[in-house]
Amino acid sequence: MAKKLVEQITSMDEDFTQWYTDVCIKAELIAYSHIKGFMVIKPYGYAIWENIQKHLDARFKETGVQNVYMPLLIPESLLEKESELVNGFAPEVAWVTSGGTEPLTERLCVRPTSETVFSDFYKDDVHSYRDLPRLYNQWCSVVRWEKETRPFLRSREFLWQEGHTIHATKEEAEARTQQMLNVYADFLSEDMAIPTIKGRKTDKEKFAGADATYTIEALMHDGRALQSGTSHFFGQKFAEAYDIQFTDRDNKLKYVWQTSWGVTTRLIGAMIMVHGDNSGLVLPPNIAPIQADIIPIQQNKDGVLDKARELYDELKKAGLSVKLDDTDKTPGFKFAEQEMRGIPVRIEIGPKDIEAGQCVVVRRDNREKYTVSLSELAAKVPEILAKMQKDMFERAKDHRDTHTYKAADYDEFIKTINEKPGFVKAMWCGDQVCEDKIKEDTGATSRCMPFEQENISDVCVCCGKPAKKLVYWGKAY
Repeated sequence: MAKKLVEQITSMDEDFTQWYTDVCIKAELIAYSHIKGFMVIKPYGYAIWENIQKHLDARFKETGVQNVYMPLLIPESLLEKESELVNGFAPEVAWVTSGGTEPLTERLCVRPTSETVFSDFYKDDVHSYRDLPRLYNQWCSVVRWEKETRPFLRSREFLWQEGHTIHATKEEAEARTQQMLNVYADFLSEDMAIPTIKGRKTDKEKFAGADATYTIEALMHDGRALQSGTSHFFGQKFAEAYDIQFTDRDNKLKYVWQTSWGVTTRLIGAMIMVHGDNSGLVLPPNIAPIQADIIPIQQNKDGVLDKARELYDELKKAGLSVKLDDTDKTPGFKFAEQEMRGIPVRIEIGPKDIEAGQCVVVRRDNREKYTVSLSELAAKVPEILAKMQKDMFERAKDHRDTHTYKAADYDEFIKTINEKPGFVKAMWCGDQVCEDKIKEDTGATSRCMPFEQENISDVCVCCGKPAKKLVYWGKAY
Protein backbone atom coordinates (compact mmCIF):
# COMPACT_ATOMS: atom_id res chain seq x y z
CA MET A 1 0.00 0.00 0.00
CA ALA A 2 2.86 2.38 0.87
CA LYS A 3 4.58 1.65 -2.42
CA LYS A 4 1.42 2.31 -4.41
CA LEU A 5 0.98 5.75 -2.84
CA VAL A 6 4.45 6.83 -3.99
CA GLU A 7 3.98 5.24 -7.43
CA GLN A 8 1.13 7.69 -8.01
CA ILE A 9 3.75 10.47 -8.25
CA THR A 10 5.62 10.83 -11.53
CA SER A 11 9.40 10.87 -11.00
CA MET A 12 10.77 14.44 -11.09
CA ASP A 13 13.58 13.29 -13.40
CA GLU A 14 11.07 11.82 -15.83
CA ASP A 15 8.69 14.80 -16.01
CA PHE A 16 9.22 17.63 -13.51
CA THR A 17 6.03 19.47 -14.50
CA GLN A 18 3.88 16.37 -14.00
CA TRP A 19 5.71 15.56 -10.74
CA TYR A 20 4.82 19.02 -9.44
CA THR A 21 1.13 18.66 -10.36
CA ASP A 22 1.00 15.15 -8.88
CA VAL A 23 2.41 16.42 -5.57
CA CYS A 24 -0.10 19.29 -5.42
CA ILE A 25 -2.98 16.84 -5.91
CA LYS A 26 -1.76 13.76 -3.96
CA ALA A 27 -0.57 15.78 -0.95
CA GLU A 28 -4.07 17.31 -0.92
CA LEU A 29 -2.94 20.91 -1.29
CA ILE A 30 -5.40 21.81 -4.05
CA ALA A 31 -8.30 20.59 -6.16
CA TYR A 32 -9.37 21.84 -9.56
CA SER A 33 -12.61 23.81 -9.77
CA HIS A 34 -15.11 23.95 -12.64
CA ILE A 35 -13.88 27.46 -13.53
CA LYS A 36 -10.74 27.24 -15.67
CA GLY A 37 -7.72 28.73 -13.95
CA PHE A 38 -9.36 28.92 -10.51
CA MET A 39 -8.26 26.37 -7.91
CA VAL A 40 -9.61 25.18 -4.60
CA ILE A 41 -6.98 25.44 -1.87
CA LYS A 42 -7.70 22.49 0.41
CA PRO A 43 -7.23 22.61 4.22
CA TYR A 44 -3.62 21.35 4.20
CA GLY A 45 -2.61 23.79 1.45
CA TYR A 46 -4.38 26.63 3.23
CA ALA A 47 -2.74 25.71 6.55
CA ILE A 48 0.66 26.20 4.87
CA TRP A 49 -0.50 29.61 3.59
CA GLU A 50 -1.72 30.51 7.10
CA ASN A 51 1.76 29.80 8.49
CA ILE A 52 3.37 31.90 5.75
CA GLN A 53 0.89 34.65 6.60
CA LYS A 54 1.54 34.39 10.34
CA HIS A 55 5.33 34.64 10.03
CA LEU A 56 5.28 37.42 7.42
CA ASP A 57 2.58 39.42 9.17
CA ALA A 58 4.64 39.47 12.37
CA ARG A 59 7.69 40.65 10.42
CA PHE A 60 5.65 43.40 8.73
CA LYS A 61 4.26 44.65 12.04
CA GLU A 62 7.75 44.81 13.54
CA THR A 63 8.49 47.49 10.91
CA GLY A 64 5.38 49.52 11.80
CA VAL A 65 3.03 48.20 9.10
CA GLN A 66 -0.73 48.07 9.79
CA ASN A 67 -3.29 45.89 8.01
CA VAL A 68 -6.28 47.38 6.17
CA TYR A 69 -8.76 46.15 3.58
CA MET A 70 -9.61 47.91 0.32
CA PRO A 71 -12.57 47.39 -2.08
CA LEU A 72 -12.47 44.48 -4.52
CA LEU A 73 -13.85 46.50 -7.47
CA ILE A 74 -12.22 49.47 -9.18
CA PRO A 75 -14.13 51.90 -11.45
CA GLU A 76 -12.64 52.06 -14.95
CA SER A 77 -12.22 55.83 -14.74
CA LEU A 78 -10.14 55.44 -11.57
CA LEU A 79 -7.94 52.76 -13.11
CA GLU A 80 -7.25 54.90 -16.18
CA LYS A 81 -5.72 57.78 -14.24
CA GLU A 82 -2.31 56.08 -14.38
CA SER A 83 -1.88 55.02 -18.01
CA GLU A 84 1.23 52.86 -17.61
CA LEU A 85 -0.52 50.71 -14.99
CA VAL A 86 -3.71 50.24 -17.00
CA ASN A 87 -1.77 49.41 -20.16
CA GLY A 88 0.36 46.91 -18.28
CA PHE A 89 -2.63 45.04 -16.87
CA ALA A 90 -5.21 45.53 -19.67
CA PRO A 91 -4.85 42.00 -21.17
CA GLU A 92 -5.40 40.36 -17.75
CA VAL A 93 -8.28 42.42 -16.34
CA ALA A 94 -11.69 40.89 -15.55
CA TRP A 95 -14.64 43.30 -15.75
CA VAL A 96 -18.01 43.50 -14.01
CA THR A 97 -20.58 45.02 -16.38
CA SER A 98 -23.88 44.52 -14.58
CA GLY A 99 -25.22 44.57 -11.04
CA GLY A 100 -28.08 42.12 -10.67
CA THR A 101 -30.23 42.63 -13.78
CA GLU A 102 -29.16 46.24 -14.37
CA PRO A 103 -26.24 47.16 -16.64
CA LEU A 104 -23.68 49.37 -14.87
CA THR A 105 -23.13 52.92 -16.10
CA GLU A 106 -19.38 52.30 -15.72
CA ARG A 107 -17.43 49.06 -15.93
CA LEU A 108 -15.83 47.86 -12.70
CA CYS A 109 -12.49 46.07 -12.74
CA VAL A 110 -11.93 43.11 -10.40
CA ARG A 111 -8.67 44.15 -8.74
CA PRO A 112 -5.52 42.81 -10.42
CA THR A 113 -3.59 44.99 -7.92
CA SER A 114 -4.64 47.90 -5.70
CA GLU A 115 -2.40 50.90 -6.37
CA THR A 116 -5.40 52.82 -7.70
CA VAL A 117 -7.73 52.28 -4.72
CA PHE A 118 -4.98 52.95 -2.21
CA SER A 119 -4.04 56.14 -4.07
CA ASP A 120 -7.66 57.26 -4.25
CA PHE A 121 -7.98 56.67 -0.50
CA TYR A 122 -4.71 58.40 0.39
CA LYS A 123 -5.62 61.62 -1.46
CA ASP A 124 -8.44 62.26 1.03
CA ASP A 125 -6.79 60.68 4.08
CA VAL A 126 -3.52 62.63 4.13
CA HIS A 127 -3.29 66.40 4.63
CA SER A 128 -0.14 67.24 6.58
CA TYR A 129 3.40 65.94 7.06
CA ARG A 130 2.10 64.87 10.49
CA ASP A 131 -0.06 62.23 8.74
CA LEU A 132 2.99 60.58 7.19
CA PRO A 133 4.19 57.95 6.67
CA ARG A 134 1.23 55.68 6.00
CA LEU A 135 2.42 52.06 6.22
CA TYR A 136 -0.48 49.87 5.12
CA ASN A 137 -0.82 46.27 3.94
CA GLN A 138 -3.75 44.10 2.95
CA TRP A 139 -4.15 40.32 2.75
CA CYS A 140 -6.57 39.54 -0.06
CA SER A 141 -7.07 37.82 -3.42
CA VAL A 142 -6.61 39.30 -6.88
CA VAL A 143 -7.76 38.22 -10.33
CA ARG A 144 -5.59 38.24 -13.45
CA TRP A 145 -6.89 36.47 -16.55
CA GLU A 146 -3.79 34.36 -17.27
CA LYS A 147 -3.72 32.33 -20.48
CA GLU A 148 -1.68 29.43 -19.09
CA THR A 149 -2.26 28.35 -15.49
CA ARG A 150 -0.51 26.03 -13.03
CA PRO A 151 -1.33 25.37 -9.36
CA PHE A 152 0.11 28.10 -7.06
CA LEU A 153 2.56 29.35 -9.72
CA ARG A 154 0.05 31.02 -12.02
CA SER A 155 -3.70 31.00 -11.50
CA ARG A 156 -6.44 33.44 -12.45
CA GLU A 157 -7.24 34.12 -8.82
CA PHE A 158 -4.52 33.95 -6.20
CA LEU A 159 -3.99 34.98 -2.60
CA TRP A 160 -1.36 37.51 -1.66
CA GLN A 161 -0.46 40.47 0.46
CA GLU A 162 0.11 43.89 -1.01
CA GLY A 163 1.79 46.62 0.98
CA HIS A 164 1.25 50.25 -0.05
CA THR A 165 3.13 53.01 1.73
CA ILE A 166 3.43 56.76 1.26
CA HIS A 167 6.17 59.02 2.61
CA ALA A 168 7.14 62.68 2.88
CA THR A 169 10.56 62.21 1.27
CA LYS A 170 12.12 60.26 -1.56
CA GLU A 171 14.80 58.92 0.78
CA GLU A 172 12.21 57.46 3.19
CA ALA A 173 10.31 55.78 0.36
CA GLU A 174 13.45 54.30 -1.18
CA ALA A 175 14.56 53.02 2.23
CA ARG A 176 11.16 51.36 2.77
CA THR A 177 11.36 49.70 -0.66
CA GLN A 178 14.70 48.14 0.25
CA GLN A 179 13.59 47.31 3.79
CA MET A 180 10.60 45.26 2.63
CA LEU A 181 12.70 43.40 0.05
CA ASN A 182 15.05 42.44 2.90
CA VAL A 183 12.06 41.33 5.01
CA TYR A 184 11.07 38.96 2.19
CA ALA A 185 14.62 37.64 1.69
CA ASP A 186 15.07 37.03 5.43
CA PHE A 187 11.70 35.28 5.68
CA LEU A 188 12.47 32.98 2.75
CA SER A 189 15.90 32.03 4.07
CA GLU A 190 15.03 31.76 7.78
CA ASP A 191 11.51 30.28 7.65
CA MET A 192 11.14 28.68 4.21
CA ALA A 193 14.78 27.53 3.90
CA ILE A 194 14.97 29.08 0.42
CA PRO A 195 18.04 31.15 -0.56
CA THR A 196 17.46 34.02 -2.97
CA ILE A 197 19.33 36.51 -5.12
CA LYS A 198 18.41 40.13 -4.36
CA GLY A 199 18.56 42.73 -7.09
CA ARG A 200 16.85 45.23 -9.35
CA LYS A 201 14.72 44.36 -12.38
CA THR A 202 15.60 45.81 -15.77
CA ASP A 203 13.21 48.44 -17.14
CA LYS A 204 11.69 45.80 -19.42
CA GLU A 205 10.88 43.49 -16.49
CA LYS A 206 9.84 46.08 -13.88
CA PHE A 207 6.27 46.50 -12.63
CA ALA A 208 3.99 48.65 -14.81
CA GLY A 209 3.98 52.14 -13.31
CA ALA A 210 7.09 51.72 -11.13
CA ASP A 211 10.23 53.83 -11.25
CA ALA A 212 12.17 50.81 -10.00
CA THR A 213 11.31 47.19 -9.13
CA TYR A 214 13.45 45.13 -6.77
CA THR A 215 13.16 41.35 -6.62
CA ILE A 216 14.20 38.20 -4.85
CA GLU A 217 14.86 35.35 -7.29
CA ALA A 218 14.95 31.69 -6.23
CA LEU A 219 16.21 28.66 -8.15
CA MET A 220 13.98 25.60 -8.36
CA HIS A 221 15.18 21.98 -8.35
CA ASP A 222 14.86 21.75 -12.16
CA GLY A 223 17.09 24.80 -12.67
CA ARG A 224 14.32 27.25 -13.51
CA ALA A 225 14.08 30.61 -11.77
CA LEU A 226 11.06 31.81 -9.82
CA GLN A 227 10.42 35.45 -8.95
CA SER A 228 9.51 35.04 -5.28
CA GLY A 229 8.77 38.57 -4.08
CA THR A 230 8.95 42.13 -5.39
CA SER A 231 9.19 45.61 -3.91
CA HIS A 232 8.47 48.68 -6.04
CA PHE A 233 9.53 52.32 -5.76
CA PHE A 234 6.90 54.46 -7.50
CA GLY A 235 8.42 57.88 -6.97
CA GLN A 236 5.61 60.43 -7.36
CA LYS A 237 3.95 58.96 -10.44
CA PHE A 238 0.77 57.81 -8.68
CA ALA A 239 0.80 60.80 -6.34
CA GLU A 240 0.62 63.15 -9.33
CA ALA A 241 -1.96 61.03 -11.18
CA TYR A 242 -4.25 60.81 -8.12
CA ASP A 243 -3.34 64.18 -6.57
CA ILE A 244 -1.99 62.87 -3.24
CA GLN A 245 -0.60 66.04 -1.66
CA PHE A 246 0.32 67.15 1.85
CA THR A 247 1.38 70.36 3.53
CA ASP A 248 5.04 70.01 4.49
CA ARG A 249 6.92 71.60 7.41
CA ASP A 250 7.72 74.61 5.20
CA ASN A 251 3.95 75.12 4.74
CA LYS A 252 4.13 74.20 1.04
CA LEU A 253 1.96 71.62 -0.76
CA LYS A 254 3.98 68.64 -1.96
CA TYR A 255 3.33 65.25 -3.54
CA VAL A 256 4.00 62.11 -1.49
CA TRP A 257 6.52 59.42 -2.43
CA GLN A 258 5.07 55.94 -2.79
CA THR A 259 5.98 52.23 -2.60
CA SER A 260 4.28 48.86 -2.95
CA TRP A 261 5.46 45.32 -2.28
CA GLY A 262 3.97 41.83 -2.40
CA VAL A 263 4.31 38.06 -2.23
CA THR A 264 1.71 35.47 -3.21
CA THR A 265 0.68 31.84 -2.81
CA ARG A 266 3.34 31.15 -5.46
CA LEU A 267 5.65 30.82 -2.43
CA ILE A 268 3.98 27.47 -1.78
CA GLY A 269 4.94 26.44 -5.32
CA ALA A 270 8.51 27.58 -4.66
CA MET A 271 8.66 25.51 -1.47
CA ILE A 272 7.42 22.41 -3.31
CA MET A 273 9.94 22.79 -6.15
CA VAL A 274 12.95 23.67 -3.99
CA HIS A 275 12.55 20.99 -1.31
CA GLY A 276 10.25 18.23 -2.66
CA ASP A 277 11.37 14.76 -3.74
CA ASN A 278 9.92 11.70 -5.46
CA SER A 279 7.96 10.75 -2.34
CA GLY A 280 6.16 14.11 -2.20
CA LEU A 281 6.46 17.26 -0.13
CA VAL A 282 9.35 18.11 2.17
CA LEU A 283 8.22 20.98 4.38
CA PRO A 284 10.56 23.24 6.38
CA PRO A 285 9.70 22.78 10.09
CA ASN A 286 9.03 26.53 10.57
CA ILE A 287 6.24 26.46 7.96
CA ALA A 288 4.88 22.91 8.33
CA PRO A 289 1.28 22.80 9.66
CA ILE A 290 2.18 19.53 11.42
CA GLN A 291 5.77 19.25 12.63
CA ALA A 292 5.68 15.75 14.11
CA ASP A 293 3.56 12.71 13.24
CA ILE A 294 3.33 10.04 15.96
CA ILE A 295 2.73 6.63 14.39
CA PRO A 296 1.93 3.77 16.81
CA ILE A 297 3.24 0.34 15.77
CA GLN A 298 0.98 -2.61 16.69
CA GLN A 299 -1.43 -0.13 18.21
CA ASN A 300 -3.83 -2.90 19.15
CA LYS A 301 -1.34 -4.11 21.78
CA ASP A 302 -1.92 -3.02 25.38
CA GLY A 303 -0.40 0.32 26.33
CA VAL A 304 0.76 1.38 22.85
CA LEU A 305 -1.96 3.96 22.17
CA ASP A 306 -1.82 5.17 25.79
CA LYS A 307 1.92 5.83 25.49
CA ALA A 308 1.44 7.47 22.06
CA ARG A 309 -1.17 9.83 23.55
CA GLU A 310 1.17 10.60 26.44
CA LEU A 311 3.94 11.55 23.97
CA TYR A 312 1.45 13.63 21.98
CA ASP A 313 0.56 15.65 25.10
CA GLU A 314 4.23 16.17 26.01
CA LEU A 315 5.15 17.45 22.54
CA LYS A 316 2.10 19.75 22.46
CA LYS A 317 3.20 21.22 25.81
CA ALA A 318 6.66 21.78 24.30
CA GLY A 319 4.99 24.06 21.72
CA LEU A 320 5.09 21.73 18.73
CA SER A 321 2.34 21.09 16.20
CA VAL A 322 1.70 17.35 16.48
CA LYS A 323 -0.50 14.69 14.90
CA LEU A 324 -1.23 11.27 16.35
CA ASP A 325 -2.17 8.87 13.56
CA ASP A 326 -4.35 6.34 15.39
CA THR A 327 -6.35 5.36 12.27
CA ASP A 328 -6.65 1.68 11.35
CA LYS A 329 -4.37 2.04 8.30
CA THR A 330 -1.18 -0.04 8.19
CA PRO A 331 2.06 1.53 9.51
CA GLY A 332 3.50 1.33 5.97
CA PHE A 333 0.62 3.36 4.57
CA LYS A 334 0.95 5.87 7.42
CA PHE A 335 4.69 6.27 6.71
CA ALA A 336 3.99 6.89 3.02
CA GLU A 337 1.26 9.39 3.86
CA GLN A 338 3.54 11.25 6.27
CA GLU A 339 6.22 11.43 3.58
CA MET A 340 3.75 12.50 0.89
CA ARG A 341 2.53 15.37 3.09
CA GLY A 342 6.07 16.42 4.00
CA ILE A 343 5.61 16.26 7.78
CA PRO A 344 9.15 17.03 9.06
CA VAL A 345 9.51 14.14 11.52
CA ARG A 346 7.66 10.96 12.33
CA ILE A 347 7.87 9.26 15.69
CA GLU A 348 7.53 5.47 15.71
CA ILE A 349 6.44 3.87 19.00
CA GLY A 350 5.64 0.16 19.50
CA PRO A 351 5.65 -2.47 22.29
CA LYS A 352 9.43 -3.13 22.02
CA ASP A 353 10.17 0.60 22.10
CA ILE A 354 8.04 1.09 25.21
CA GLU A 355 9.81 -1.82 26.89
CA ALA A 356 13.18 -0.22 26.10
CA GLY A 357 11.97 3.25 27.19
CA GLN A 358 12.67 4.77 23.79
CA CYS A 359 11.21 5.57 20.37
CA VAL A 360 12.47 6.12 16.83
CA VAL A 361 12.41 9.61 15.28
CA VAL A 362 12.80 9.80 11.47
CA ARG A 363 13.57 13.03 9.59
CA ARG A 364 11.59 13.59 6.38
CA ASP A 365 14.30 15.40 4.43
CA ASN A 366 17.14 12.83 4.63
CA ARG A 367 15.37 9.93 6.42
CA GLU A 368 17.97 9.97 9.18
CA LYS A 369 16.84 7.92 12.17
CA TYR A 370 17.38 8.77 15.83
CA THR A 371 16.74 6.48 18.78
CA VAL A 372 15.51 8.80 21.51
CA SER A 373 14.78 8.13 25.17
CA LEU A 374 11.09 8.72 25.92
CA SER A 375 12.00 10.98 28.83
CA GLU A 376 14.07 13.21 26.49
CA LEU A 377 11.72 13.27 23.49
CA ALA A 378 10.12 16.68 24.21
CA ALA A 379 13.59 18.28 24.39
CA LYS A 380 15.13 16.31 21.51
CA VAL A 381 12.48 16.81 18.79
CA PRO A 382 12.84 20.64 18.70
CA GLU A 383 16.62 20.16 18.33
CA ILE A 384 16.09 17.76 15.41
CA LEU A 385 13.66 20.18 13.76
CA ALA A 386 16.08 23.11 14.16
CA LYS A 387 18.88 21.05 12.59
CA MET A 388 16.58 19.98 9.75
CA GLN A 389 15.57 23.61 9.09
CA LYS A 390 19.22 24.65 8.86
CA ASP A 391 20.24 21.65 6.72
CA MET A 392 17.39 22.25 4.25
CA PHE A 393 18.55 25.82 3.70
CA GLU A 394 22.18 24.77 3.25
CA ARG A 395 21.18 22.05 0.78
CA ALA A 396 19.08 24.51 -1.25
CA LYS A 397 21.90 27.08 -1.18
CA ASP A 398 24.41 24.48 -2.35
CA HIS A 399 22.05 23.50 -5.20
CA ARG A 400 21.68 27.13 -6.25
CA ASP A 401 25.42 27.82 -6.09
CA THR A 402 26.39 24.69 -8.05
CA HIS A 403 23.79 25.57 -10.70
CA THR A 404 24.97 29.18 -11.14
CA TYR A 405 27.33 29.66 -14.06
CA LYS A 406 29.32 32.46 -15.74
CA ALA A 407 29.51 33.30 -19.45
CA ALA A 408 31.88 35.83 -20.96
CA ASP A 409 30.85 35.57 -24.65
CA TYR A 410 27.65 34.82 -26.53
CA ASP A 411 28.55 31.34 -27.76
CA GLU A 412 29.40 30.28 -24.22
CA PHE A 413 26.20 31.94 -22.94
CA ILE A 414 23.92 30.12 -25.40
CA LYS A 415 25.66 26.78 -24.79
CA THR A 416 25.37 27.19 -20.99
CA ILE A 417 21.72 28.27 -21.05
CA ASN A 418 20.77 25.37 -23.31
CA GLU A 419 22.80 22.64 -21.63
CA LYS A 420 23.01 23.59 -17.94
CA PRO A 421 19.72 24.51 -16.24
CA GLY A 422 20.26 27.25 -13.67
CA PHE A 423 21.31 30.88 -13.37
CA VAL A 424 23.85 32.29 -15.81
CA LYS A 425 25.75 35.41 -14.79
CA ALA A 426 26.77 37.61 -17.73
CA MET A 427 27.50 41.27 -18.47
CA TRP A 428 24.96 43.54 -20.19
CA CYS A 429 25.19 46.89 -21.97
CA GLY A 430 21.82 48.09 -20.64
CA ASP A 431 20.12 48.07 -24.07
CA GLN A 432 16.75 46.30 -24.31
CA VAL A 433 17.63 45.19 -27.85
CA CYS A 434 20.17 42.76 -26.36
CA GLU A 435 17.69 41.66 -23.69
CA ASP A 436 15.12 40.91 -26.40
CA LYS A 437 17.66 39.05 -28.56
CA ILE A 438 18.73 36.84 -25.64
CA LYS A 439 15.10 35.92 -24.96
CA GLU A 440 14.44 35.25 -28.64
CA ASP A 441 17.59 33.11 -29.06
CA THR A 442 17.44 31.15 -25.78
CA GLY A 443 14.08 31.65 -24.02
CA ALA A 444 15.97 33.10 -21.03
CA THR A 445 15.04 36.40 -19.41
CA SER A 446 16.91 38.83 -17.20
CA ARG A 447 16.11 37.82 -13.63
CA CYS A 448 17.79 40.74 -11.89
CA MET A 449 20.79 43.03 -11.70
CA PRO A 450 22.14 41.81 -8.33
CA PHE A 451 23.05 44.30 -5.61
CA GLU A 452 26.36 42.44 -5.28
CA GLN A 453 27.91 43.30 -8.64
CA GLU A 454 31.03 41.64 -10.06
CA ASN A 455 32.95 42.10 -13.28
CA ILE A 456 33.08 39.02 -15.54
CA SER A 457 34.21 41.06 -18.55
CA ASP A 458 34.16 44.66 -19.77
CA VAL A 459 31.75 44.03 -22.65
CA CYS A 460 28.12 42.98 -23.10
CA VAL A 461 27.75 39.22 -23.56
CA CYS A 462 25.37 39.81 -26.49
CA CYS A 463 26.59 42.78 -28.55
CA GLY A 464 30.17 43.35 -27.38
CA LYS A 465 29.58 47.02 -26.47
CA PRO A 466 30.84 48.32 -23.09
CA ALA A 467 29.06 46.57 -20.23
CA LYS A 468 27.12 48.46 -17.57
CA LYS A 469 25.76 45.73 -15.29
CA LEU A 470 26.17 42.11 -14.32
CA VAL A 471 22.82 40.35 -14.80
CA TYR A 472 21.49 37.00 -13.63
CA TRP A 473 19.76 35.31 -16.60
CA GLY A 474 17.61 32.21 -16.56
CA LYS A 475 14.58 30.38 -17.84
CA ALA A 476 11.73 31.08 -15.46
CA TYR A 477 8.29 30.03 -14.32
